[in-house]
Amino acid sequence: MGNHRMNAKEPIILLIDGQCNLCHGITRFVIKRDPEAKFRFASLQSELGQRLLQAGGLSKDSLDTVVMIEHGSRYSIKSTAALRLCRKLGGFWPLLYGGIVFPRFIRDRVYDFIASRRYRWFGRQDSCLMPTENIRSRFLEDSWGSKG
Repeated sequence: MGNHRMNAKEPIILLIDGQCNLCHGITRFVIKRDPEAKFRFASLQSELGQRLLQAGGLSKDSLDTVVMIEHGSRYSIKSTAALRLCRKLGGFWPLLYGGIVFPRFIRDRVYDFIASRRYRWFGRQDSCLMPTENIRSRFLEDSWGSKG
């Protein structure tokens, strides 16, 4: 299998802050609206998350953003990742992708405003989420390592 072509069934990876209650809520939200299990998750703090950040040329300290990885190499962060995520969900959520028309610096300003207050507004865990079996099956293998 030397030829690594994009498989239609290849999952989309979302890297999330494993200690953020808002991020846990977003994970549950996506899983509930993703019956085909297109999305897989990993904690930014996990060994795998750290490796994926590095592979995408992102700082290993980039814990204040969601990272979406498509096709194994297309990395999106912040507002672009959030909008691309909405586009992949069912229902009316893809309509939110229309927000992509706003300049990224404006979208990311709003994203950063929320991200910088997420612990204050939604709380945080001292350790990464301990998922239910349904949620655990959607996380990539070493997402719950000693870092996460």
